[in-house]
Amino acid sequence: MHDMNDDPTSDSNSAPVSAYAPLQRPVFRALWIASVASNLGTWLQNVGAAWLMTSLSPSPMMVAFVQAATTLPVFILAIPAGALADVVDRKRLLLIAQAWMLLAATILSAATFFNVMTPWLLLALTFALGVGFALNAPAWQAIIPELVPRSEVPAAVALNGVSMNASRAVGPAIGGLLVAAAGPAAAFLLNAISFVGVFAVLFSWRRSTKDSALPSERLVGALRVGIRYVRNAPQFQAILVRAAAFVTGASGLWALLPLLARTHADWGPLGYGVMLGAVGAGAVIGTILLPSVRNRVNADLIALGGSLVYAAGAALLTIAPGVWTSCLVLLPCGAAWLAVLTEFSSSAQSLLPAWVRARALSVYLLVFFGGMSAGSMIWGGLANIIGAQQSLAASAAWMVLGAATYAFYRLPSGPPPEVEPSHHWPEAPIVPNAAHDHGPVLVTVEYHILQKSAALFRSAVLQLRSARLRDGAIRWDLFQDAENHERFVEAFLVESWAEHLRQHERVTHDDRALERAARAFHVGDQPPKVTHLVAATGPFDNHHAESRPCP
Repeated sequence: MHDMNDDPTSDSNSAPVSAYAPLQRPVFRALWIASVASNLGTWLQNVGAAWLMTSLSPSPMMVAFVQAATTLPVFILAIPAGALADVVDRKRLLLIAQAWMLLAATILSAATFFNVMTPWLLLALTFALGVGFALNAPAWQAIIPELVPRSEVPAAVALNGVSMNASRAVGPAIGGLLVAAAGPAAAFLLNAISFVGVFAVLFSWRRSTKDSALPSERLVGALRVGIRYVRNAPQFQAILVRAAAFVTGASGLWALLPLLARTHADWGPLGYGVMLGAVGAGAVIGTILLPSVRNRVNADLIALGGSLVYAAGAALLTIAPGVWTSCLVLLPCGAAWLAVLTEFSSSAQSLLPAWVRARALSVYLLVFFGGMSAGSMIWGGLANIIGAQQSLAASAAWMVLGAATYAFYRLPSGPPPEVEPSHHWPEAPIVPNAAHDHGPVLVTVEYHILQKSAALFRSAVLQLRSARLRDGAIRWDLFQDAENHERFVEAFLVESWAEHLRQHERVTHDDRALERAARAFHVGDQPPKVTHLVAATGPFDNHHAESRPCP
């Protein structure tokens, strides 16, 4: 038995990693088991809430709003929650989120049991659960690299997917049986109990923290840095565009499925649970088949093919005559859903360095759940006008059009980027009377480039622009001396001295490769000269930082 406080990230074994290797890590294993129970409780909650709303209000709009109430908080809170997860203790944030969801689920169960539930109260409490999920999700994803070595992160992400999809496979059917036998209040109560296990495991986790001499980032500043990172990460932006195009259309099936199940009145809530279970079973099958598919097809084509299969399934569902026929259609829909989202998620995880992971993933969650919320309202509103089946057909047509984004926005391919800190910058200069929050700071790098190499140098150094801006700069420019045409100066501006010191901790191995490519054109006995200039007011009066050679 390993010590619960062991540091898994120290493992550097390069041998092939088993798909189940993360389960050998005590904390990950305990959290994974607790998350299976919590995910199962979530599906009981979803089935109970959707079915209860069909009883409280038969309006297609109100039924669709149940899903929107779950996902809308993520749209509103994702980015602030991601920033919080990067600047505060993630364990404490996760505990608060779990306690909040436990309270909301308990109130939901009690209100239903005592027959005081109304459509709007159901939406309000569902929204409250969504708030807890929004606070929980970025931190939950960001702690994975703290629980397992980097080599096991993909396997850990896949196991989390297995947890969700195994729960999806059996949860809806159990939820349908439970609602039919004991009513929605029992489903809500079991969901509340499921949060207790996750809370207990998190509470017992002795998380190792790394002390830093730098002050913690402030929330507003962390938000700005996170958004700036995403704005200067074109590969990550491509994932966001593809995800938005897919989930906006795909949400139609999830939002309208309770109404389609309602048409099979002889099955009742059990029919809805069985149909949802078919989607989950398809996702589990997709989990098993996806590794072999990946050996033959790249991520781009998997995402494209999955989108088209899902669209075809949604279209066929509009003419499926019964529950069992619908389940046969929903099986490939579940596999396609799993395949598309796995490719998006794993691509995003591979691109992001640890320091900004939660913030960037929160933007991904914002796009994902924003698309789900918007789509739910669009297709629910359209169902009010033209009917649920016709609205679902329209959502399928949307997905076919959205698949065309493949031609313009490609997922990253090839070996994953080296986003671990390289720590190759020399120690920052010591500035007299330095104040961490003082700034701005101007960093210049002076190159001497032969005229015959100037064009190639410009092309190489321009690749550094996005890297500097992603790591914390607020502006980047390249200057050429008007008198000495062989003298070029790269200059980037940083908000504060503390933010520049953080740049030293953020620069990655990929950034280092870009710097080397630009420096290859520099001529002279000495490396490019680096100078740090600070605002000539406040604690830095009459001082500037000493120059240091570029590594």
